[in-house]
Amino acid sequence: MIPPGADTVLVRHADVGVKSGKVQTEMERRLRDNVAALLDDRGVDAEVERRWSRLLVHADESSVDAATDAAADAFGVQSASAALVVPPEEDAIVDALARTAREYAATDAAGDTFAVDARRAGEPEAHPFTSKDLENEGGAAVFAELDDPEVDLDDPDATFFVECREDEAFVFTEQRAGPGGLPLGSQGKVVALVSGGIDSPVAAWEMMKRGAPLVPVYLELGDYGGPDHEARAMETVRRLADYAPNFEMAVRRVPAGDVMALLDEEVGPARMLVYRRFMYRVAEHVARETNAAGIVTGEAVGQKSSQTTRNLAATSVATDLPIHRPLLSMDKPEITERARRIGTFRDSTIPAGCNRIAPDFPETNATPGIVDEAQPEGLYDRAREAAANATLVEL
Repeated sequence: MIPPGADTVLVRHADVGVKSGKVQTEMERRLRDNVAALLDDRGVDAEVERRWSRLLVHADESSVDAATDAAADAFGVQSASAALVVPPEEDAIVDALARTAREYAATDAAGDTFAVDARRAGEPEAHPFTSKDLENEGGAAVFAELDDPEVDLDDPDATFFVECREDEAFVFTEQRAGPGGLPLGSQGKVVALVSGGIDSPVAAWEMMKRGAPLVPVYLELGDYGGPDHEARAMETVRRLADYAPNFEMAVRRVPAGDVMALLDEEVGPARMLVYRRFMYRVAEHVARETNAAGIVTGEAVGQKSSQTTRNLAATSVATDLPIHRPLLSMDKPEITERARRIGTFRDSTIPAGCNRIAPDFPETNATPGIVDEAQPEGLYDRAREAAANATLVEL
């Protein structure tokens, strides 16, 4: 429930707060711009203000709910709360709590237990009351508005929050969780190898969460792509782009069908390992072209035969760039749950076309030498040519 009359969103950031003053200021400005871009992209008329380690989003009462959702989708945001702003005076705060409790009591969601959580910031002499005073007086006001309530400080049905600053106070009833992490754009770009499967979009999202913009790369597999293989990849990237409307997210579509046919014809148990080397080398060429700092993949230890610890070591030698694997230690149910939460799961559930060329008895314990021996001559030249022939797909 949103407090009646709420017209401001209180936005808290995550890891930004542990940075030095100069870095924190820069990241807060970037976060402000990213939140503003999300609001604009969603047609929410609001203004974003940066203040005392917080962002404030000023909206009208009719759009504050949508503004809160938009702010909570920004990377670097810990949580966002639609708040009623009142003078930093005890009577005004207690009255706002009472009005909010009255509104809450009239809803179907009203429960039997509640708590008041008040925090006062600034110099002690700025206010003639303490946080405890606000909790006691505010709690009494809330108690009077509810139907036979009980105070429960451990697990209440509803919590009424107060954040009192020197110049104003905020009353709110929820903290919508954000992704956390760092503001997008605070780190260098990475090339994201996206197949449209469940894993790769989640891995890409995880790197966005740590502040790294994406250069999406899709390898077009020709006859080995399967139905809707390309469409699902583009849709998952489109969903990722929704989180970053002020960043370029065009997909580099790299032709790889001829390489798939070559590997199908010439390579045996190490086929998928050779293909992964090809992928990494393509990504490296794109990274050099776009000034990206690394590569991100959806690999997890042991999830597929090509992803055993030894096979990862045997394929990673294809590039000097760091290969970021955010899902490395995650189980498939964890990855699937994350895909559902970020909105990429639905478009990721068509089987991957590359399964069609997986060998019957794949190599699971490779060394770099084993893959070297299986690798067709000129594979890296083909990777360079494929990257050079990439086409840009605007979303």
